[in-house]
Amino acid sequence: MADSIRVDTVRDIVRLTIDRPERQNSIDAEVIEELHRALDDAERRPDCRIVLLEGGDGVFCTGMDLGEAATGPAEEGGEAFFGLLKRFTTTSRVIVSRVDGRVAGGGVGLVAASDFVYASKRSTFALPEALWGLLPCCVLPFLIRRVGFQKAYTMTLSTQPVSAAEAERFHLVDELTDAPDPVIRRLAFRLAKLDESIITDMKRYFRAMWILSDEVEQKAVQEFARLMSSPTVRQRLTDYATEQRFPWER
Repeated sequence: MADSIRVDTVRDIVRLTIDRPERQNSIDAEVIEELHRALDDAERRPDCRIVLLEGGDGVFCTGMDLGEAATGPAEEGGEAFFGLLKRFTTTSRVIVSRVDGRVAGGGVGLVAASDFVYASKRSTFALPEALWGLLPCCVLPFLIRRVGFQKAYTMTLSTQPVSAAEAERFHLVDELTDAPDPVIRRLAFRLAKLDESIITDMKRYFRAMWILSDEVEQKAVQEFARLMSSPTVRQRLTDYATEQRFPWER
């Protein structure tokens, strides 16, 4: 089976490309495991300062794989995904998301947990979970930390996508650019001057300033598992996985 994450290393940058075009770059257990392995490798490289995450073909990431979600253990999926996002905020490497295209659901979580986000003008960001009878439980603690309560709330409630320009205005995106490479190289040049330990110390200190506690993690995972255990939600996910039928098409 082909890897779902392509890994390329250029000097001090490890580039991770989500490569599941046939599944709209969705996240399953294997994607999470591959990302952890890639982070392990990046952390072993003394010259690496940046882990660059990207998608392709106009899709960055569309969140959880609905086919796997329909049959997999609910709590395990939530726990694994929250653990990945938490690692983004604790690793000694700087996580940069380069977004070019559609971002939805858990993909917004990957973006929100990143240290820097650069997006093309055609990119969009959406939280459609409520349409399925779900909530972006594991995404929200990281999204609220990045953009504030109200915008995270309205994105969740409306389910409507927001443009890249709007996402930049409320700081989900750090910079809007269709040519991010020079921006990322300048960032890498500055980060090379920092000790690895200060990046770890800074992430730990800033994390202590926010609500990403063990209790918040437990609440997020438990609520996700509760909603995913609903027979109605399971049927909706199964209908989509087997018939490509959306909940509103019942």
